[in-house]
Amino acid sequence: MMKIKIKSGDLVRVNSGDHKGQEGKVLRVIRDKNKAVVEGLNMVSKHTKPSAKSPQGGIVKKEAPIHISNLALLDAKTKETSKVGFRMDGETKVRFSKKSNQVI
Repeated sequence: MMKIKIKSGDLVRVNSGDHKGQEGKVLRVIRDKNKAVVEGLNMVSKHTKPSAKSPQGGIVKKEAPIHISNLALLDAKTKETSKVGFRMDGETKVRFSKKSNQVI
């Protein structure tokens, strides 16, 4: 299992695949599969039957997970991709951008 340095709420850019170069916000991270769901990216069509929740049924568009290795964190200051590091600030462990040295 690889170390996941991306958390939900982070802004990321896709490095490879059909959505290369697109950016979005991480909605959730699936740790056991090393994948993340990014808002507005990797949309798939799901056919649903009519139910109490959706009485109409039909085709629903939803986001599918993307592997963590295909995502890069965007630096909030420069809006460029950056690697993530960890360091101690007093008693707490924090994530920081290695490009700008800013705490995330």
